[in-house]
Amino acid sequence: MGKQYERIDDRLRSFIAEQPVFFVATAPLAGDGHVNLSPKGRSGSLAVLDEYTVAYLDFGGSHAETIAHLRENGRITLMWCAFTGPPTVLRVHGTGEPVFRDDPRFPALVATMPDADAPEVRAVILVTADRISDSCGFAVPLMDYREDRSLHAEFFGRKGEEGFAAYCASKEHNRASIDGLPAVPLPLPPRPAAPSPT
Repeated sequence: MGKQYERIDDRLRSFIAEQPVFFVATAPLAGDGHVNLSPKGRSGSLAVLDEYTVAYLDFGGSHAETIAHLRENGRITLMWCAFTGPPTVLRVHGTGEPVFRDDPRFPALVATMPDADAPEVRAVILVTADRISDSCGFAVPLMDYREDRSLHAEFFGRKGEEGFAAYCASKEHNRASIDGLPAVPLPLPPRPAAPSPT
């Protein structure tokens, strides 16, 4: 049934690349704090950087729970489910870090993802795995993938850089989580220039 892996090997990397959606779970340290679970799925927004490291784009929205929890304690779990083919659930437990726009690592990280040109990227979430495991997925339903929704990209694409920064500043739970933890540092720094091709 379930198996634990020492690293993200080529087979697991292929499995991750084939899934159109994944899930991210984080939580604050406080026992009465709110656990957060978010679906992620825009194509081109996730990269397996090496055998222990995964990165994904944190797009703008009305909340920033993942960022807040990672800033407080770094705990994160990523999960992929096979909705077609053999039943499998893959989890990567690890430590996450939000890499913000003014971090020197930001340009190189976004360059690893095809969807990185979108203006609505608040940060890159960098995850270092400390436990990689799968399970049977026998209860996961079979579902057919149709296409990505374009609404998010269109909504924020119309805003541009200045409009997106204003949007982030206007949302109470961008600055702080629903439990009051610091989230996105505001005002949002401008996007840095892309690295020059070598």
